[in-house]
Amino acid sequence: MSLELTGIHHLTAITATAAANKRFYTETLGLRLVKKTVNQDDTSAYHLFYADGVASPGSDLTFFDWPVARERRGTHAITCTGLRVAGSASVEWWARRLADAGLAHSPISEIDGIASLLFEDPEGQRFRLLDDGGAGESHPWERSPIPPEHQIRGLGPITISVPTLEGTGELLSSIMNLREERTYASPDGAGEVHVFAMGPGGPAAELHVAVQSILPPAEQGAGGVHHVAFRTPDVASLHEWTSRLAEYGVRSSGEVERYYFRSLYFREPAGILFEIATDGPGFAVDEPLEALGERLALPPFLEGKRAQIEAGLKPLD
Repeated sequence: MSLELTGIHHLTAITATAAANKRFYTETLGLRLVKKTVNQDDTSAYHLFYADGVASPGSDLTFFDWPVARERRGTHAITCTGLRVAGSASVEWWARRLADAGLAHSPISEIDGIASLLFEDPEGQRFRLLDDGGAGESHPWERSPIPPEHQIRGLGPITISVPTLEGTGELLSSIMNLREERTYASPDGAGEVHVFAMGPGGPAAELHVAVQSILPPAEQGAGGVHHVAFRTPDVASLHEWTSRLAEYGVRSSGEVERYYFRSLYFREPAGILFEIATDGPGFAVDEPLEALGERLALPPFLEGKRAQIEAGLKPLD
């Protein structure tokens, strides 16, 4: 069998208001803050990780806290993050909850044949909440304000926008071994969306590529997305991906130890940042599972700078 990615690992976005971000994602969306740490490349900024009850790979929605202006929307960017729930009744429940929270959202409609609800967070990050049919495992968080049956189960699909499919499609198909399965019209009417699947397929393992040559280039900022990460099981398979990218002449970061997982970064032809990340060791490597996210966690190589780092961070509560 050829080397294969197994799904979406995490998505990292940008916030300019960390405290408000924490309130929205834990209180309104009901996700669990599973890791409160810092950007390992810029320790003046929080890196917040939200996930399901056990911090499963594929459920991580993460944020860099940077004091930047709002994103300018366009192509060459990650444009929509899928949030999966189990059943059309849950999609309807969320429509009511978002309305009660004062958040604008689209009417429930079928996108790519699946009941979906489009909405934005308070900084303008775009989401598609969708019915994933209840497939796969679910790990509700017992302290979430959302009833277990309606909690967000994980990420996917992720939608990117590119001006032309040619280079991106070749990378996805020939180098990353994704399968192009179908197309559908973009909900915003700006082009066609090509669905690429990995591993078992389904919403948790799909990348949707919207071809939108009519849009200007995006400019990254608050409410925008920094990168998307794809799952690989372990370090051995990550080594294989490192070799494969080098073999095909794709420039990469080389492997980077993030402590909670090991990563490899590279850009696809439209300039969007991709990451391949291992499933383990996971977020419980330095904190008890029951206490994830309750204190500032630092990887061992930053622990000696704890006092300095904590002094430079604003309180989240």
